Amino acid sequence: MREPTKTVTVAVDAMGGDHAPDEIVRGVAQLSLDASHIQTILVGDAERIGALLQKTRHDPERIAVHHAGSRVMMHEKPAEALAARPDCSIAVAAELVRDGAADALVSAGNTGASVLACARTFRRIPGVRRAPLAAVYPTEIRRGEKDDPFSLILDVGATLEVNAEDLVSFALMGSAYASAVSRNPRPKVALLSNGAEAGKGPPEIVEAHRLLASFTDINFVGNVEGIDIPRGTADVVVCGGFVGNVVLKMLEGVSETVVRLASYAYKERIIWRAGLMMLSGGINRLKEVTDWQQYGGAPVLGFDKLFIKAHGRSKARAITNACKVAAKASQSGLATQIETALQRFELARAQSLTPAAIVKPA
Repeated sequence: MREPTKTVTVAVDAMGGDHAPDEIVRGVAQLSLDASHIQTILVGDAERIGALLQKTRHDPERIAVHHAGSRVMMHEKPAEALAARPDCSIAVAAELVRDGAADALVSAGNTGASVLACARTFRRIPGVRRAPLAAVYPTEIRRGEKDDPFSLILDVGATLEVNAEDLVSFALMGSAYASAVSRNPRPKVALLSNGAEAGKGPPEIVEAHRLLASFTDINFVGNVEGIDIPRGTADVVVCGGFVGNVVLKMLEGVSETVVRLASYAYKERIIWRAGLMMLSGGINRLKEVTDWQQYGGAPVLGFDKLFIKAHGRSKARAITNACKVAAKASQSGLATQIETALQRFELARAQSLTPAAIVKPA
């Protein structure tokens, strides 16, 4: 028999994103009707948020509103915006989480400003030098107890230059997150390189491969190439932020282009139309699998508090699901799991460097 679900409070940046605050408020309103174990704090212009809530069906017992005097726009430079407006919604929401008023943070706003606000407000987990931004992408293979069609890739832009130790910490953090959210006890973890062989890739990839191959606490499957990403060869793909960002944008573009080409073909020729009608079930399935809104968002890992970054174009359904992901990860004690994994890796590494003759029994 499962234990009762613990109540989680999520602070939501109501003013962040292309469709804020309207779609953000609608998503939280729907969440209040769907998930009795999740409380939310909408952070932003209290007057605008209140007016939107009055027009939207919701459970007022599960939504609080916290005023923030300004916002960061999507095009602004993060450091300048945060310095000029310390009362902006993302900064205030991060402070609420830091102070214990909420357990996790969700925003669809300016990515750089969101990550910077967290870096300035939250505590970095010991052993984490860089906090990576992760993302999810659709694959052929399903995984976990809920048949999850998504895999995780990190970093996708927070850290452009990485060393081997960074890649190892990304692997450990990504494995812990995939285990918690996809309920996959032994997610397959791989390094992205230009060949499957252990010696392929730049020096940091080669060294990270050596370190991870000797650590049995995670299910490290070696290197994967770009072709393996959509196949789902690995549940967690690890790379530097520059490469990861390029890969993520390409994956988004390919999935959207396939659906658009199908629509174009349908209009052009009758024979194509007939063929597409026979394939309509498969095309609808493709739309469903590549719809990032059903996942909601992905984490910035490495802090003692959880931040889920939703897509900038998120509408209500994506925000609802992002909050559910945040609640699930928070309930799992993700930060503690990551800290433990990093400690165990460092212990194993230290023991491997210690001459056997001087190792003392526990």
